[in-house]
Amino acid sequence: MSSANEYKPSLIRGLWALTVRELKKWLKDPVMVLMLVLQPLIWMGLLGKSMNIGALFTSGNLGNISIGNITIPGNYLIPPVNTTVTIPGPLISQMLQQMFSDIGTRVMQNTFGVADYFSYMAVGMVSMIVMTTTMFSGMSIVWDRRLGFLDKVLSTPVPRGAIIFSKVLNATLRAMFQATIILALAYILGLQLSSTFTLLNLLGIYAAIFLLGVGLSSVFIAFSLRSTRMERPMQIISLIMMPLMFASNTFFPISLMPDWMQAIARVNPLSYLTDAVRQLIILPLDAPALITDFAYLSIFAAVLAAFGIVLSWRYLTK
Repeated sequence: MSSANEYKPSLIRGLWALTVRELKKWLKDPVMVLMLVLQPLIWMGLLGKSMNIGALFTSGNLGNISIGNITIPGNYLIPPVNTTVTIPGPLISQMLQQMFSDIGTRVMQNTFGVADYFSYMAVGMVSMIVMTTTMFSGMSIVWDRRLGFLDKVLSTPVPRGAIIFSKVLNATLRAMFQATIILALAYILGLQLSSTFTLLNLLGIYAAIFLLGVGLSSVFIAFSLRSTRMERPMQIISLIMMPLMFASNTFFPISLMPDWMQAIARVNPLSYLTDAVRQLIILPLDAPALITDFAYLSIFAAVLAAFGIVLSWRYLTK
């Protein structure tokens, strides 16, 4: 009796057991895994490849330049000489074509930081897959409540924090796995890596994904703790998914947005994940900017994880 009374549940063991259960449940549904990978793949294949923004500024879109013989005073070229130089029209056309041949690359480089929009947008798909995966973590706890599994877990000595963090860890690991597949497919489709990219950068990418995954999944689970209906998490997802995605730098640079939207994008956690991943994959590494991204993501994860723990102790009842 004394040994039973002195038994203290292990947070790590409970967290591990519940996380493994969640992962097994996910892997037993390959259709859901496939759909979560196909969605960003379709976005990359259709939107990323069809929006060939650099082609708008190529020389081919200048049209046929027809200029007759142009007479330029000689003193315009060499002041001391009072002669005239006649330049044929085809030569002028050729000179203009060469002048504007690389304008698309220069515009893309100045606007997006890369020479092609596909690389810019493909990295943004990492943020999209993390957001989508973590949003559905709240639905899992609603489903466990309806099936009665949550009541069974609450009747065991497993700490309540382990229940929440098993959902958080499951969503984060899934997001990291799916982001790996997306980046591999993007590389096959033409993702251009920066000169500073190394395999060690992958550790930074996974760390950034982990931090955002912890923060987002914690807040979505917190919203679903007391819910017994699947509609509530779906309504929350429908309400904030599009604003989170489009009010960030997932598809477009923040500096070119309207002022009011820039204010939203600069506090949007997706912007910091996207910027960090771009710094590590396609852009020249900017250490101060990368440190800022990780600092913001760390604070975001810590605050919302603490918020989830407090709510779990308050609202998870037997």
